[in-house]
Amino acid sequence: MASFLTLVMLVVSAKAVFQYVDARFVVEKSSVSVVSPYDLRSKHDAAIANFGVPDYGGYMFGALRYPESSQARGCSPFDGNKPFKSNSSRPTILLLERGDCYFALKVWNGQQAGAAAVLVADTKDESLITMDSPEESKDADGYIEKIGIPSALIDRSFGNTLKDALKRGTEEVVLKIDWTESMPHPDQRVEYELWTNSNDECGIRCDEQMNFVKNFKGHAQILEKGGYTQFTPHYITWYCPEVFLETRQCKSQCINRGRYCAPDPEQDFREGYEGKEVVFENLRQLCVHRVANESKRPWVWWDYVTDFHIRCSMKEKRYNKECAEQVIKSLDLPMKKINKCMGDTEADRENEILKAEQDLQVGHGSRGDVTILPTMLINNVQYRGKLESGAILKAICAGFKETTDPPICLSADIETNECLQNNGGCWQDPASNVTACKDTFRGRVCECPLVNGVQYQGDGYSSCQGVGAGRCWINNGGCWSDTKEGITFSACIESEKSGCKCPPGFKGDGRKCEDVDECKENLACQCDGCSCKNTWGGFQCSCKGDNKIYIKEHNTCIERSNTKVGRLITLSVIAVVLTVGVAGYIFYRYRLRSYMDKEIMAIMSQYMPLDSHQNQNQVVHHQDKPLRSV
Repeated sequence: MASFLTLVMLVVSAKAVFQYVDARFVVEKSSVSVVSPYDLRSKHDAAIANFGVPDYGGYMFGALRYPESSQARGCSPFDGNKPFKSNSSRPTILLLERGDCYFALKVWNGQQAGAAAVLVADTKDESLITMDSPEESKDADGYIEKIGIPSALIDRSFGNTLKDALKRGTEEVVLKIDWTESMPHPDQRVEYELWTNSNDECGIRCDEQMNFVKNFKGHAQILEKGGYTQFTPHYITWYCPEVFLETRQCKSQCINRGRYCAPDPEQDFREGYEGKEVVFENLRQLCVHRVANESKRPWVWWDYVTDFHIRCSMKEKRYNKECAEQVIKSLDLPMKKINKCMGDTEADRENEILKAEQDLQVGHGSRGDVTILPTMLINNVQYRGKLESGAILKAICAGFKETTDPPICLSADIETNECLQNNGGCWQDPASNVTACKDTFRGRVCECPLVNGVQYQGDGYSSCQGVGAGRCWINNGGCWSDTKEGITFSACIESEKSGCKCPPGFKGDGRKCEDVDECKENLACQCDGCSCKNTWGGFQCSCKGDNKIYIKEHNTCIERSNTKVGRLITLSVIAVVLTVGVAGYIFYRYRLRSYMDKEIMAIMSQYMPLDSHQNQNQVVHHQDKPLRSV
C-alpha cells in the first residue's frame, strides 16, 4: 500500500511540474562580504539555509575560522570545550566543507563548538542550492529544532579563496554576513502567508507547524488587529492522475473526482483516517478564514486552528466534522456561510476555493513554487529558517519600511535600541528632551522630529530647528533667552516661522546673544550735555546739571527755564476746564428747577377742587410766586 501511495504522489508531482513548465524553486540569498584582508575585499551571494535563525533585517561581522582537515566537514563533534568560541567582541564565523552528512548536522556541531554562524563551501562548481533539514529520521536526534544560529551555502570558488587566505595567516580574515536586503520592506504593511496542512499525524513537520501556530497566535492577532499585517493561510493539495481515478486509493484520498487530494495520514489504507478527510478539513479552515475576513475578524482563524488541534486531534480520534462544528459554534462563526463556502465536495467539478489554492501553489515572477511544507512567505519572499515564533516575528518585522515599525517590533526581546547609546549619533536637545534618533527594528534613523505640532527641520545628525507656529513654546525654539531682575528677553520671534534674532539692545547670532553697551559704543546719548548709563537690554540718558532735562524724542537737553510757556498752557487748560464745569452746573440747576415746578403743580391739581377759572388764576398766581411761597 505504501509503495502504491508513493508512486501515485510521484506521478502527481511530476504531472504538476510538466503542467507548469515555467515554475521553479527560488534560492533565497544573503550576501557575504570580505572586509579584510584589504586585497580580498569583495561581495558574494550565499544561499540561506532552511533551518536555524537567519538575522533578517540585520548583519553580522565576524572573524573566519577553519578547522583542521580531519574535521573540515564538521560531521562529528569538535574536540575541546567550545574551541571556536570568540574571546573578543567579534564573533566567530566557521567555514566548513560540503559532504558526508546532513547540512543541519554540520551547523549543529559548529554551534556546539561556539560558532556564531556557519558557512558551508560547496565542493562542486554549480549554482547555489538551499540547504534543507532532513526529514524525520533517527539521524536527526532532535537537534534540528535546537539550531539557533544562521548558516548559508557559498560557492566552491569563494570557499577556496577564503581557505587560501586563512592558510597564509598574515592577516585576520573578517567577513560581513548581510541579511538587510534579504527581506523586502516596501511600505508600512507586511503581507505574509503560511502554507500548511491540517493533518497532525505527519511527524516532525506537523508538530513544528502546530507548535508554531499556538505560540505565534498572540503576535499574529496583535499585528492583524492593529492593521500592521495582512495574513492569508494556504493549503497544499494534489490531484489524482486520470488512470487511477477509479481506484480505491484515489477515492479515499481525493474529493471532487480526484481533483483535490492529500496523502493518507497513516500511509495505511486499511485503518485510521483517509486523505480526503484531511482535504475536507483543509477546505473548512480556508472557509473559516474567508468568512471571518468578510466579518472584519480575520484573526479568528488562529483561534479556530488552535482550538481544533487541541479539541479535535487525530490522536484523540476526534478529527471529524462534528468536532469542527463545535469549535466553529464556540467562536460565534456563521455555520451556514462556511458550509456554503465549502461547496459540494462530491460533485464532478472544480471547487472554487481549492482550485485557487492549486494555482497559487505555483510560483509567479520572482517567487518560486511552494514545494516545502510548511512554508512561510513574507512580502512574497519564501522565509528560510526554522518555523519558530520568535524567528518569524523578527522576519516579519524586517518587512516593514523603516520608521513604520509597530511597537511589538521594538521590544527589547527582539531588537536593541541603538538610540540608548550616545543617542545613536543623532542630534538632540537635552534641555527640551527632543531627539532626532528614532529606533527601528533594522537599527536607527536620524530624522528631525515632530513635537507638539512643531516640525523640526535639518539633517538630523548635527542640527534640527523648529519651524512654524508654536516653535517658541518648545525650548524657546532653540534660540537664546535670559531673565534678569524680572525682565526676560528672547531671540525667538513668534511671527517668524524659523530662525533666531537677537532683540534690540543685544547682539549675536540668535543662538547666543549678549548685551550691547550703547554708551561705550557711542550708540546713544550723544547730545551736548548728555550723560549715558548702560542697562541690561537698554540704556538711560540724563542731562548734566540740575537746570536741564533730557528730551528722548529729540535726543537733546533743554534748559528748565524754557518751560514757562508750558506752565502757561497748563494754567489755560485748567481755566477752560473750570469754566466748562461751572457752565454745566448752572445748566443742570435750571433744568432741575423746571422739572420740580411741573411735578408740584400736578400734585396740587389733584387735591384742590377749583373751577376752571379759579384753577387758571391759581396757576398763574402760583407761577408768579417764588418757589419758596408754595
